[in-house]
Amino acid sequence: MAGGAAEQRRLTAVVEGWLGRPVLVVGDAMLDEWRFAESDRLCREAPAPVLTLRRRISAAGGAANTAVNVAALGGRAVLVAPVGADVAGDELHDCLDRAGVWDRTVNQPARPTPVKRRMLAGNQILLREDSGDPDDVLDADGVARLLTALDCATEELRAAGGEAPTLVVCDYGLGALPAPVRAWLVTHRERYATVALDAHDLADWRGLAPTVVTPSFAEATRLLARAAGARPAPGAGLHLDHPDGDPADGPSELTVGVSPGGVAPHHAAHRPGPTNPTGEPTAGEGRVAMTGNGLTVTGTGVTVNATAGEGVDRAVLAESRLAELRAHTGADVVAVTLDTDGAVVGGADGEPRRSHSTPVPASHAVGAGDAYLAAMTLALAADAPLPTAAQLAQLAATITVSDTGTCVCRREDLLVALDAPVDGAGHRALVGTDELAAIVEEHRRAGRAIVFTNGCFDVLHRGHVRYLEQARALGDLLVVAVNSDGSVRRLKGPDRPVNPVEDRIALLAALACVDHVVVFEEDSPTDLIEAVRPDVYVKGGDYPPEMVPEAPLVRRLGGQVRTLGYVPDRSTSAIIDRIRAHGQEPQEEDTSLTPEPS
Repeated sequence: MAGGAAEQRRLTAVVEGWLGRPVLVVGDAMLDEWRFAESDRLCREAPAPVLTLRRRISAAGGAANTAVNVAALGGRAVLVAPVGADVAGDELHDCLDRAGVWDRTVNQPARPTPVKRRMLAGNQILLREDSGDPDDVLDADGVARLLTALDCATEELRAAGGEAPTLVVCDYGLGALPAPVRAWLVTHRERYATVALDAHDLADWRGLAPTVVTPSFAEATRLLARAAGARPAPGAGLHLDHPDGDPADGPSELTVGVSPGGVAPHHAAHRPGPTNPTGEPTAGEGRVAMTGNGLTVTGTGVTVNATAGEGVDRAVLAESRLAELRAHTGADVVAVTLDTDGAVVGGADGEPRRSHSTPVPASHAVGAGDAYLAAMTLALAADAPLPTAAQLAQLAATITVSDTGTCVCRREDLLVALDAPVDGAGHRALVGTDELAAIVEEHRRAGRAIVFTNGCFDVLHRGHVRYLEQARALGDLLVVAVNSDGSVRRLKGPDRPVNPVEDRIALLAALACVDHVVVFEEDSPTDLIEAVRPDVYVKGGDYPPEMVPEAPLVRRLGGQVRTLGYVPDRSTSAIIDRIRAHGQEPQEEDTSLTPEPS
């Protein structure tokens, strides 16, 4: 038990140590759009469901989501990426602002923002529509402005943090990192203390000498296959180019039982697979090909042979090739991610580390790799030992996959998972209206029920505390909206509030049952209710929920209304009346200290 507590303290110290660490993220930024629909009938034209859209969520995706995760985990994140001058680009800017990411993206009017749109019914993804094409290349002016943004952001982070920043490269084949940008990053490698690389095509980045690379199993397999086909001159450094006929991002057929460089039988000859413009693995790349000894990769695609490599899984295969992957990428650390099977990590000591994850629906795991990359990068930048970095990265990815949506791991969630206290730096009770919407959305994606209440809370008393404790028990997160001083005066009269709003919110924020406090200027909290969309809306009183003015709005948004009775004889008005009455009572003169007449 003592050892477990010491381990938790060690992991917590790393999370605390990376707070505020400067991180520059560059690469393919995109917008994730989630459309939640309902269906109860088929259309007449075809055996297809008729969908009724109920809710739409936009989130940062790709490199932008990696930057969001860095910020959410406590790092100081800056994003440099081309973004289109379109509606999707505007929404992406909003996502970055809400997450606290320094937005240094470069406007590209002639190039649309890449978008992944998912339509769901009952949390099942029915279809996905992708927009954005690697053929939408950056023109010369766009490349020049991107390089300027990289240079300025690097200096900005160095000036702000007083140390060399960390660099994260996210290359998903969407054209944000053309050859001149890659060359610039390789040339200026020494300006960054730690460099993390997540690329669908690792062969393009051999000269970067990254600290850590995080390929998926399919990406690692593709690199090994290309290395097997490359024949460098003796003593020459290995730089992998695309072989003739090898599609940029599609698999080729894999030959089972043939060693690298061997001749494939005619029935399994190389056949170019379908190209994949977005750079994502094709459907076949979710499987593994092994020879009889279970350790040989012979192509970039995949095939399963039931008798070959029996009893050997992807983790074992990845472990056996870690040294080769490190050599081919020039990386100090290679972390091969295995989706539902966790990850295999190897460093210079040659000792593989295995981590595990819990299988979840695919709709829950979107962006989990971004959380893994962010936590791994921050931990290594904070000089954490590799086993610790690998453990924190897997934990960050695992705790984000509890609900449908783009995964974001928050620093306070990571600390809670470590049974560590969450300080004010990780959890700020007082938040602004815009920030509140983003915080609530993250909790909702994690499957937590949001409880919302509002009031003046002028003179905090026992009745308030009991009421708020009961409200908190109705869900997982309690948001308290407090009327501003002007709003209180309009509602209660010119002699109220007794305590200014700064004092009122400070006392509420100190209560253990209150998660977040927000101030509103209006007489009614309807705008906040629409922004928060609470699962439960709570009001104090002995009247039925139907009499609550906000009830129709809350129910239209899908929430429920609850009323909680007050503690008898405990109210702000009663307390103020007693104080005033006490002040008006005649007081007996205290003569104990009255001097004797002279």
